[in-house]
Amino acid sequence: MKSITAEQLKSWKENNTPHQLIDVRESYEIETCSIGGTPIPMAEVMERHEELRKDIPVIIHCKSGRRSEAVVYELERRFGMNNIYTLEGGIMAWIDVVDHTLMKY
Repeated sequence: MKSITAEQLKSWKENNTPHQLIDVRESYEIETCSIGGTPIPMAEVMERHEELRKDIPVIIHCKSGRRSEAVVYELERRFGMNNIYTLEGGIMAWIDVVDHTLMKY
């Protein structure tokens, strides 16, 4: 399973490195804080997998990284997707390392 750190994602964003960011948290979690990913709740990702880009890296994130790891595993297993990454430590790592102003929940 491929992963990316919060520092690496920050660099990709700053350097306009092509990627797609998917937030698999629930809507009430996204309302609390967001780093701009496209919301696709974990329960819907498999049925909506065609919305995920095939031509650029796709970073899946959640709160802590556990849900995104499960999603990445299933996308690789079911659909053979090899451009999928999990954000290590999820949005909590992003808050700790990159943007301390976001609200923790």
